Formats: sequence, C-alpha cells, structure tokens
Amino acid sequence: MGAASVEAEGVVGEIEGFLQTMLAEMPAEAGGLGRPRILPALALWGGLLVCVLRGFSHVTSVWRLLAARQLWFYPRFPVSDEAVYRRLARAGTAPLAALLEQVRDVLTTRLAPYADQTLAPFATEVVALDETTLDAVARRLPTLRDAPPGDARLLPGKLAAAFDLRRQLWQRVIHQPDPHQNERVLARTLVDALPARSLVVADLGYFGFAWFDDLTARGLFWLSRLRAKTSYTRIHTFYQQGDTLDALVWLGAYRTDQARFAVRLVQFRTHRGLHTYLTNVVDPARFPPHALARVYARRWDIELAFDLIKTHLGLHLLWACKPVVVAQQVWAVLIISQILHALRLEIAGRAAVDPFEVSLALLVEYLPRWATDGDDPVALIVTRGRALGFIRPSTRTRSDAPHIPRDHLIPLPPDTSLERTPHYAHRRCLPRTPPSPAHSLQ
Repeated sequence: MGAASVEAEGVVGEIEGFLQTMLAEMPAEAGGLGRPRILPALALWGGLLVCVLRGFSHVTSVWRLLAARQLWFYPRFPVSDEAVYRRLARAGTAPLAALLEQVRDVLTTRLAPYADQTLAPFATEVVALDETTLDAVARRLPTLRDAPPGDARLLPGKLAAAFDLRRQLWQRVIHQPDPHQNERVLARTLVDALPARSLVVADLGYFGFAWFDDLTARGLFWLSRLRAKTSYTRIHTFYQQGDTLDALVWLGAYRTDQARFAVRLVQFRTHRGLHTYLTNVVDPARFPPHALARVYARRWDIELAFDLIKTHLGLHLLWACKPVVVAQQVWAVLIISQILHALRLEIAGRAAVDPFEVSLALLVEYLPRWATDGDDPVALIVTRGRALGFIRPSTRTRSDAPHIPRDHLIPLPPDTSLERTPHYAHRRCLPRTPPSPAHSLQ
C-alpha cells in the first residue's frame, strides 16, 4: 500500500495500513548464501505488531497469525512455532527500535496542526523524563525455575524515556537491562539530541546541581520541584506576598555543594498544599507561576503513557523469558502506543476538545474491532464520541496557581551576576561532562 493511499484513508484510522507503509519503508533484509528464508523479516515484524495491536498474549500467536491465515498481502507461511520463536530470538531489536523512530518522525509531521503550542511557547520542544521498571518474566527457562520471587534475573530491565508533551509522542526511549540502575545515569543520553532551548521537565529522581548546570550549559531549559532540605541563598526577589514567592537564588548555601548558575525559585500555596518549583528560565514574565505549574502538571503525561503500555497494551504480560524476545515485545508495544497517542490527539483536534477528554482505554479496546469491520474510527469518534462515552470530561486536576501581574514584578538589577564557580559534592550516578561556555537562557 502506497503512502498516498494510506493518507487518503486516514493514517491513524487504519492502524494496520499505517504499519504496512512503515514496514515497507524499512531497509530490505540482507541476502545471504543458500535458499531464501521462508518467512521474510517484514512479515515477521508485521505479525508481531498486529498481535500486540489485537491483544494477543503469547508468542505462539505470532506463529498462528502467519501460518494459519493470511496477514495483509502475505501468503500463509509453512513454518513451525519453534521456527518463529527462533527467528525472533536471532533477529534482535534494532529493526523495531528504528521503526519506532521512523513512526515518531512521520507522526511528528502529521500532528503539527494539533500540537499544543500554548505549552511553554518560548521553548523549542517540551519533554518529560521518567523511567518505569518492567514486570517480572515467568520462570519458564530451566535457569530461572529455581529463582525466588523478586530475584533480579526475573526482571527484564526498565525503560528510560523522554516524552513529547505537545504531541504526546515518545521522543526517545532506551531499554536498560539493569532495573536497579539510577535514573540519572541515562538522563543526559535522553536529552542529548534535543534542539537548543527545549524545556526538560523531570521529577525529584533527577534532582542534582551538576545535572541542572549541564542542561543550562547545553542551552536547554529545565523545570523541577524543589527537593526537601535543599539549601539556597536568595539573590533577588521578583515578587512576594504571603506564601507566594518568585525569586532568583543560588542553589547550595555551603561551599562543598554549589550550583554554577542562578535559578528561579517559585512558591505558592493552594488547597492541596505548598508548591515549590525550580527553573533556569530566570525571566518571570516569560514563564510566570501559573504557566510553570501547568507545564509541571503535564509531567504526569509520561506516567499515563507508561500506564498505557503496561496496563492496556499488555506489557505486564510478557510473552517470553528470553531477553531479546522480551525486548522485541517492548518495542512493538511502544510502536502501537505511539500510534494510539497520535490517534487520540488527532481525534481531540478534530472534535475541538482537550486530548485528555478522549479515552485511551476505550480506543485500545474498540479500534481493532472497528478497523477489522472496515469502519472509520476517527470519523465515528469525532461525530459520536460524546454519545458513546469516548469523549467525556477529563478528571485531571487543573492548576490553580496565582496570576501575578507583570507590573507587580520587581525588575532584576542589570549588573546581577548569574554564574559562579561551581562545587559539586561527590555523588554516585552523576556522570560529569566537561564545563562548557554558558548559553544565554534569559
């Protein structure tokens, strides 16, 4: 199926048609000596992806799909279940990882009209960082049968990811086999391809003076909560009234641990308690407290994206014990989730509603059925989504941070220094990068 015909039918409305197009653009399988393989690589990957999409729960489902019935335009393949399993075990994960990036790039262009550009409009991109540990595998291999519950050998690792908050897409994903590795080890790798002036949103698991300084030196914006008992020295107060504070501070009041760049400390109280944030966007007019709080609340998007792949797409029901087959299922689930997120964003844009008013759980349940019946899921949900319960009021908490008028802000004196010599306490899991010239992030 060509790209033009897929576009005419609606890329995300025909998920399997979209997958066919993407697979057809993958590099051809390298030839070798001897007779050609009975099962082509593209059919193997197509079968794996369709099994994830249709909710199958065992690797033998891939074999049945390929051997017992016709998949797309491929014939039925006379192969055994063991042959399919061996092919998966030998094939590795590089093709699926590359396909995830390919799908991301295509959808990034397609979703441009629906991207939320009101989210930190000063930033080039807005991404959230987080990690999730994969659930334990079954003790089926002889080497695992005696492993007690909770044994590290049963854990297939974890996913470290950067999630595009404007387009609801996986911007980058890394599979880490060691589930106990500290999340800050991969943090710099997750952001190294981001364009300058992108905004990185991360929780307290990433908190660290050297990490913050590295982001600023690379020309990236960042946003974090303030970790308890973190010392700081106030440089300038932009605004203060009661519990509401917007100030410029040095992180680290003691010489043994001091950050290089000055940052903003933003604090306010709501009915949910006291909220305190840090950011290197030092101009409060550019990133006021209410906008800052709205962006940080969207950090929860990556948690929901992890929940989609583990709960609704069945990643908690791992099909195999061999690490490579487990990793293949992980990448396949990520690819399907990428398409589902794009579908929700497009539906929301066409229906003129917030994306979080469109139920992802119902999309996962009904889209494969409707696509099989030949219906157009996008048009159906856009026109009848409210009546069918696919579009409903979002239960997400909305930010009630204060709006501070610009004329109430006390300007920063022009000769204020925003950089000093850093001193970092020796901490594990904080790989250092050489000092670099500061980028202006005013």
